[in-house]
Amino acid sequence: MKITVKLYAVLQLGRFKEKSFDFSTGIAVGDVIEELKLPSEHVDILLVNGSHVDAGHILKENDILSLLPMVEGG
Repeated sequence: MKITVKLYAVLQLGRFKEKSFDFSTGIAVGDVIEELKLPSEHVDILLVNGSHVDAGHILKENDILSLLPMVEGG
């Protein structure tokens, strides 16, 4: 099952900005974070096709998963 993963800000460091992956059918967002060895403490915003989801959300063919750290400003 093809999923496009987009990483933002510090999550891109030493990784990638956008990349397509083949995952097993029924994979959850949290499982993708683990498989990509992303530091879960830095992944705060989860979007699938532009909508907020939780880590248990099951992905579907051709979904776009965007992973962002918490946005801070001041």
